Amino acid sequence: MAQFTINPQRLDPYKNFKFRVKWDGKYVAGISKISPLIKTTQVVKHREGGDPGNLRKSPGQTDFAPIIIERGVTHDPEFEEWANKVFQFGAGDGTEVSLKDFRKDLIIELYNEAGQLAITYRVYRCWVSEFQALPELDASGNAVLIQYLKIENEGWARDTDIIEPEEYSDSKSGGKSKK
Repeated sequence: MAQFTINPQRLDPYKNFKFRVKWDGKYVAGISKISPLIKTTQVVKHREGGDPGNLRKSPGQTDFAPIIIERGVTHDPEFEEWANKVFQFGAGDGTEVSLKDFRKDLIIELYNEAGQLAITYRVYRCWVSEFQALPELDASGNAVLIQYLKIENEGWARDTDIIEPEEYSDSKSGGKSKK
């Protein structure tokens, strides 16, 4: 079976550098890195009394690893505002956590080389367990300030409504870009 249905001649997999993240219906600015989406199912080992020589294995509980999202420090307060919904320093007793809206669903969109939406993942019931506002500062350094969120989640799934895009070809449009 071909790896790509629309363009079966394509051999190259999608690249990891064209992506966007959305929460609350808005794209989040400046994200430069996202950790892998990982799910792990525990193995339950057991033996049957009538068959003591063979060890059986069956699936147990499944856990979804936290996701780390990084971006350069800017004036956009989105990361900090979400982190503050889990714990707001200086808030009065009983108001430190915004129970109503500290969880969000995320959408991670992956694009092909031509900038066409190719794959989407939905990540469910996310909340911030760790927020780094500033990295280590170094007066003799030469680096971009990076902040990150460590996001706990209760599962993710590929959005199968997103189908493989018809790939852009300059020869189809006579040299004009296709929008």
